Amino acid sequence: MEEPTPDTRAVPLRVRDRLDPRPRLVRAAESWPAIAQIVVASAGAFAFAHFVLGHASPVLAGTVAVSSLGLVRDARPRRVAETVAGMLLGILVAELLLWAIGPGWWQLAVTLAVVLFLARVFSPQASFAIAAAIQGLIVLLFPLASTDAAWDRLVDGAIGGIAALLVTALIPRNPRAELLRDARALFAGADAAINAIVQGLRSGDRARADRGLEKARALDPLVRAWQESLDSASAVARISPFLRRRRSELDRYRRVLTATDLAVRNLRVIGRRAAYLLDDGVPRPVSADVLAGLGRGLALVGESLEDIGQESVAREGVRAIAAHLDPAEMLTDATTGENNLLVAMRPLTVDLLTACGVGDDDARAAIPRL
Repeated sequence: MEEPTPDTRAVPLRVRDRLDPRPRLVRAAESWPAIAQIVVASAGAFAFAHFVLGHASPVLAGTVAVSSLGLVRDARPRRVAETVAGMLLGILVAELLLWAIGPGWWQLAVTLAVVLFLARVFSPQASFAIAAAIQGLIVLLFPLASTDAAWDRLVDGAIGGIAALLVTALIPRNPRAELLRDARALFAGADAAINAIVQGLRSGDRARADRGLEKARALDPLVRAWQESLDSASAVARISPFLRRRRSELDRYRRVLTATDLAVRNLRVIGRRAAYLLDDGVPRPVSADVLAGLGRGLALVGESLEDIGQESVAREGVRAIAAHLDPAEMLTDATTGENNLLVAMRPLTVDLLTACGVGDDDARAAIPRL
């Protein structure tokens, strides 16, 4: 189906979109695993510090657990541990300065300056420094009369950090759901880009090819989102006894991601060459058919993440295209621009074969020599 022209393109109703509760409900539902982690870690840390260690008000046990886990996408144990370390640094420095110079407004300023400076020395992450400053601020704002009780807060913070790391391993978030959601977004975006370029090649319309190129350039954030969720899932799987069985599946996802990242880069090259070639307004049906076939192969690669049986279907389909991907054979009287466009599709074909599990050497050998 052709895209709507600028004059007929649907205009979203902003008021209706803002009042639609469905995106909010979906966002809340997707946050349930993270919410469960936070609730269990903070409540468990508070209960242990209060009932087992006898601390009267272990506020920092709960706040450290909540802040270190958060609702962020990156749930890697290393990130959680770094955040905990930053908060413990802030508590330690604040307790030392509170003991040395006492409470007060100027003491607060001095403490924040020292905590932020030291945090920046220890870590380049801005979140590390902010986490340290917030915990240091809590210590200064709520000084305790007893020195022994004051140092208990450092213990409370450590308990909160340990609880956060424990729930990361024992109550892991659902990595497969987030991975597949990010992958679907990437493959849907790539499909839209390919379809726009194919439409431009079929009709000789450079504007359509330009839109396809723009869509291909917009895929980088989707690649990074999938990369981030995969890195997070792999890190949690290394420490979680419940996710170890998924390691082979995560390794397959990484292979597909690596190849798809390269395919997206090569798609941008194809988009640029197609847009340049269509300056003359002449349709290129052969190139359109080849790219459409590769697009179907890419879509099957995406489907194979949930149904591994589609991987062999994609592999055979792409291999059939690869066997004939010789510009001299496909276009006997082609111009230099048309040859260059078909040549640009060869690396994309290799990437798709690699995504389907074909080795690098075998993938390159599947394409005729020029």
